[in-house]
Amino acid sequence: MTLSALTILVLALVAAVVLAIGLWAYGTANRLDRLHVRSDLSWQALDAALARRAVVVRAAAAAMDPPEGRSLAALAARAERSDRADREIAENALSSALSSLDPDTLRPQLVAELADAEARVLIARRFHNDAVRDTLALRTRRPVRWLHLGGTAPLPTYFEITERSSAAAVTEGLSLDSVRTSARVVLLDGEGRVLLLRGHDPTVPDIYYWFTIGGAVEKGENLRAAAVREIAEETGHTASAESLRGPMWRRVAIFSWNGQLIRSEELFFALRTDGFEPHHGGFTELESRTITGHRWCTADTVRELAAAGEAVYPHDLADLLDEAEAVAVATDDPEVRAIT
Repeated sequence: MTLSALTILVLALVAAVVLAIGLWAYGTANRLDRLHVRSDLSWQALDAALARRAVVVRAAAAAMDPPEGRSLAALAARAERSDRADREIAENALSSALSSLDPDTLRPQLVAELADAEARVLIARRFHNDAVRDTLALRTRRPVRWLHLGGTAPLPTYFEITERSSAAAVTEGLSLDSVRTSARVVLLDGEGRVLLLRGHDPTVPDIYYWFTIGGAVEKGENLRAAAVREIAEETGHTASAESLRGPMWRRVAIFSWNGQLIRSEELFFALRTDGFEPHHGGFTELESRTITGHRWCTADTVRELAAAGEAVYPHDLADLLDEAEAVAVATDDPEVRAIT
């Protein structure tokens, strides 16, 4: 028995339709899988941001009067312990308490830490809700539901907490500057030690911290030019833009400085050089008053400084020094990654 041309054509069309549906279903299922992974990862990032906020709130509560401090610490603990179903209520209660917090009762550093923590929560929540929106938009389509392309994965859910117009209510009374871009340099000697400067906020002269070489990019400069200029001004050492490796790290921080709240995007380069004694002839008058010393530090030295109560920025510098040393001698620049 032979098949007619019409039958062959119909079978071919049916096969083509089945193949097209199969390819669409396969592609859609893969896309759904990626969207679910994205929503899961975005929730993990949001959960981490909320946990960091709770830690900062507890630090602020410890510096407050006992009744108010205990209440705030209890709200932070409740937010951390709540399961997913009750998390929104607990986090909103904590946000409400923060909105009524008087910033004058806290040190400027804590005000900046709270602002930074709330800004990170705000950004993470928006990323998470965007991921949930995209996942639900595809997952709830009729063909996707009919073919069960989402499998047994539970539907992701939005996370709604109060947002304020500023990064945090505790920033009231401080002016939030526009985003400042900074070029920073992990300057390493032959022994793998990093050169750090020691300084303090002009308004808080009794609290010191350590930081890497670098500063704000000036108008008309690129990142490498700014890094080379900052090295010369802050250490007296002359370097070429081509000798810098990176940028290897990116850090976004909100901090108070001289009565202002600044949001800074910092890009870090690595530079290997012979050890030398820095001089600070390029300091401004303000830098001369607020930068009080320098030191070549190993990773262990950085940890000792932090253990002694003197902050080191970035916070995870000790763990990053081995990576920075490898980058300093590399021929190819690495991919930029976020640090804290």
